[in-house]
Amino acid sequence: MNKALLHEQIFSELEMVYKNAIDSAQRAYDTAIDEENEAENKYDTMGLEASYLAHGQSQRVNECKNDLVEFKKLKALQFSPETPISLGALIYIADDSNHQQCLFLSPVAGGLKIFFQEKEVTLVTPSSPLGKALSSSMTGDEIEIMVEKEKKYYEITAVY
Repeated sequence: MNKALLHEQIFSELEMVYKNAIDSAQRAYDTAIDEENEAENKYDTMGLEASYLAHGQSQRVNECKNDLVEFKKLKALQFSPETPISLGALIYIADDSNHQQCLFLSPVAGGLKIFFQEKEVTLVTPSSPLGKALSSSMTGDEIEIMVEKEKKYYEITAVY
């Protein structure tokens, strides 16, 4: 398992998210300052709404930039079956129906999905319920999380 290659792919995806956020922020800003969106009366709020959107998009740009900085600090560590799961672990889990999922415990961008070596990998942060359950667990452990008021059980089948 080439973890350095996985890190490169995740970083590349985070860069793409960052660039998309910049583009969205620029479009929102352009809309907010467009002459056509100047208020014609007190009920015309298009320009005001566009400025709120531009502000939110600029905050998203900052979040994405911070994600890049934080992820770049992460080292590409190799995990063994005896190593407790921590940041940087690539984890395979299976549910009761033996449905497999591939997860990466990441400091940022929880929920982001990438494709790596023909498998979908979902980034999970340690603050999420699944991330909390996985942290410090090891290969062979069974974890339990609440999903929509229902307990779900997963077995950790491999950690890299």
